[in-house]
Amino acid sequence: MFSLTLWILAAFLLIISWGKNKDNTINSLKVFLKFFRSMALLILITIWSIGFLLAFLPSEILSKTMGQEAGFNSVILAALFGSIVLIQAFIAFPLAGSLLRQGANVSAIAAFVTTLVMVGVATIPLEIKLLGKKFAFWRNALSFIFALIIASIMGAFLR
Repeated sequence: MFSLTLWILAAFLLIISWGKNKDNTINSLKVFLKFFRSMALLILITIWSIGFLLAFLPSEILSKTMGQEAGFNSVILAALFGSIVLIQAFIAFPLAGSLLRQGANVSAIAAFVTTLVMVGVATIPLEIKLLGKKFAFWRNALSFIFALIIASIMGAFLR
């Protein structure tokens, strides 16, 4: 229902924009389509890869690496993975839900999602260029530490 409401709102605002300035609306739609085309393949490959991984990943491997029996090592592994990959949140949250349903540790999932948002190994060159090496290092290091703390707290409360 929420998605339908957003689509209706977007259509309504598009009609208003069209009425106010047809040329700007057309230009905006062209920019959107160009952006969408550049991102669509990457999004589809990511979704396909995650689906493929979830479909063919044996439950025993998942429980050994990210389950309760893996202990804090699963949290560290998930945090490292979350720090390295560059996945959009709209893909990461369903992935996290799927991993939880397959038996992954709550703390590991929390570490993955938190580091995914807070730590940026893939984007650190840009961050160094714009904000400096010292700032980038400390921001990422502290974010990683706080992500582990958050994951531990989440695991304690959501077991």
